[in-house]
Amino acid sequence: MEYRVERWEGATEPDPNTLENQMETEGYSVFKWQDLPGAVYSEHTHPEDQSHWIISGSLELIVNGTNRILLNAGDRDFMPAGTRHEARVVGESPVTYLIGRL
Repeated sequence: MEYRVERWEGATEPDPNTLENQMETEGYSVFKWQDLPGAVYSEHTHPEDQSHWIISGSLELIVNGTNRILLNAGDRDFMPAGTRHEARVVGESPVTYLIGRL
C-alpha cells in the first residue's frame, strides 16, 4: 500500500458517526482525536497501517520528508505502516479527526 488521500466530495459536512462506522466496516480500530491550534507532531512512524479522517478543521502532513498534504473536513488519508510523517494544525480552529488502525 502507498500513502494516498481521498478528498471529500460530499454536499454536506461529514457526519462523524457515519465515518466511524465505515472505518470499522473496513476493519479499522477507530478512536476520535482533537488537536488545538498550534499543535505540532515531529517526524515519526507507526508500526501499523493508519487512516486519518478529518471531521472539522485542517491538518497539514509532511510525508516522507517532502510531500506536503493539507487535509480539510471530510478528507481522508491512508498511511502504510512505517511511513515517515510529521503533522501540524493549520488555522485558528482545533482539528477533530478519526484515527483508524489496522
